[in-house]
Amino acid sequence: MLAAVLLAVAIAIEVVATALLPRADGFTNPLWSAVVLVGYGTAIWLLAVIVRTIPVSVAYAVWSGAGTALVAVVGYYFLDEPLGWVKVVSLAMIVVGVVGLNAGGTH
Repeated sequence: MLAAVLLAVAIAIEVVATALLPRADGFTNPLWSAVVLVGYGTAIWLLAVIVRTIPVSVAYAVWSGAGTALVAVVGYYFLDEPLGWVKVVSLAMIVVGVVGLNAGGTH
């Protein structure tokens, strides 16, 4: 249970760091660059802790799938990025794939 909570926290931190990448301006803005790098470092550290308990294939699938979907949603709502039907269907396929990996990993 703790590993699942830590995974959710790691995903949230990674999503925030990714959403802040435009502010880092190609890593030319030192403050925002530091915030992004600390966010990524913290998220990766948490992932390393998580894979002690959750198989790396499952943890990384959830990490990447949920992170990708959440960044797309954050991009749409906060960064004025388009979210057309192709993107929505593609994100849905990612979610289905993550669910499938989780289901396959429990046997």
